[in-house]
Amino acid sequence: MFNTLISSIKRWHRNTKSEETSQEANSADATPHSSSKDADRAHRGRGKSGREKQSAPRKAGGAREPNTPSSRIVVPRNDHNLSRRNVSRAALTVMKRLQEGGFQAYIVGGGVRDLLLGGHPKDFDVATDATPEEAKQLFRGARIVGRRFRILHARIGREVIEVTTFRGHHSDGEEHEAQQSEHGMLLRDNVYGDLESDAVRRDFTVNALYYTTQGFEIHDYTGGMQDIEDRLIRMIGDPETRYKEDPVRMLRAVRFAAKLDFDIEPATAAPLQQTAPLLRNIAPARLFDEVLKLLMSGHGERTFELLREFHLWGHLFPDNARLLDNPEVEALTRLALRNTDRRIRNDQRVTPAFLYAALLWPAVNFEQKFLTENGTPLVPALAQAAQKVVSAQLTHTAIPKRFSIPMREIWEQQLRLPRRGGERAYRTMEHPRFRAAYDFLLLREESQEIPAGLGQWWTEFQQADDEQKQQMIKDAPRNGPKNGRRRKRGGRRRAPNQPKNS
Repeated sequence: MFNTLISSIKRWHRNTKSEETSQEANSADATPHSSSKDADRAHRGRGKSGREKQSAPRKAGGAREPNTPSSRIVVPRNDHNLSRRNVSRAALTVMKRLQEGGFQAYIVGGGVRDLLLGGHPKDFDVATDATPEEAKQLFRGARIVGRRFRILHARIGREVIEVTTFRGHHSDGEEHEAQQSEHGMLLRDNVYGDLESDAVRRDFTVNALYYTTQGFEIHDYTGGMQDIEDRLIRMIGDPETRYKEDPVRMLRAVRFAAKLDFDIEPATAAPLQQTAPLLRNIAPARLFDEVLKLLMSGHGERTFELLREFHLWGHLFPDNARLLDNPEVEALTRLALRNTDRRIRNDQRVTPAFLYAALLWPAVNFEQKFLTENGTPLVPALAQAAQKVVSAQLTHTAIPKRFSIPMREIWEQQLRLPRRGGERAYRTMEHPRFRAAYDFLLLREESQEIPAGLGQWWTEFQQADDEQKQQMIKDAPRNGPKNGRRRKRGGRRRAPNQPKNS
């Protein structure tokens, strides 16, 4: 509470100074002969398009430093295609309640961006000048979450709207409000500011657009409207510094470029290869969540291409990246991502277990072959290879057990699918992971890792009647992959000189 009070006083002091400076500037510019109408027009800076503008310098490459003055463009309702009818009712309720409480409230971020592009956002975020504690008093059951930057989750019906307080620059905060690591990464960033400072603290210009229901205007401080028109992903501020503050921004740049089919602005792309190793400073659990956003949003294959282009893929899946020169490995990776994209477009179920199984399988398969060639039986070799590869991957991205266990079962089924004699085919088909293992087998054949034929047999077996299945089992080869030496069944071994029937 004491820290919040300090932040509120500092924010009030900054706003008061800003208002005094603005009033002094207006007084100096006004002349005794100017009419009130002319003064109002000069103050608002209206142009022919009706957009309110204020000039500000840009750095080379179009980026702005977060602390420098920004240019403000206010786009009136007639000049944009965003309609509140397309905004979540829950988000509108949150905005209305904040405004009735005497606070500012704007829809911000991806919701505004996607609506301007004609999309259908899944969620909406609200930005306000209310602190999390002040906003919480307006919503029953709301929760304040986050450590690096505290935000409010306001529940309206079944929806949860994320409410963030306008941010200021971290250099303006006290030690308890803002902290950085030795690499420049922000560990805590609870410095509050105003609308303008919040805009320049966001990551990309296309995500720094603010929509208000008071006049139905869009406020643009960073040139985001122009970048949407130019289809560019541009970092706000110095890209290298902003990547160091939060290395995940590198992944976000690629994700937005793939999702929106935008280009990454050259100055924004330039530091990516140099700063890519900073991803190792991100917690594996957070990187797992980011990987799901990257590869399971319907644009996985294009995202994979961009991650490779900007040398980021090897910091997420190093074992896969190490083997991508093999055409079969690259084909399997692309097919798995393409298959996931297709299922998402068709509203079919997808699971990280299958995707991770495909991405890590080449390394598992390579290690398994190495072990079997050195005398390890097939099944133990697979178990040892899986353990080694998964353990190495966990240092980069976490894999929750609810996904790692099915992933291993998909791999284990690859040894059982060739064995179809007797009742084995029926038992294999009854396994909970059979369908995923069968789909994975088809990908392995399509990538030419293994010869075609087995996948077609299982396709026909699933469609056959009981009599046809019995005949297919009789005709199928009985010998699957060899599992090393096996002892002959029978009683105890006889001593060397013991008679046979003694």
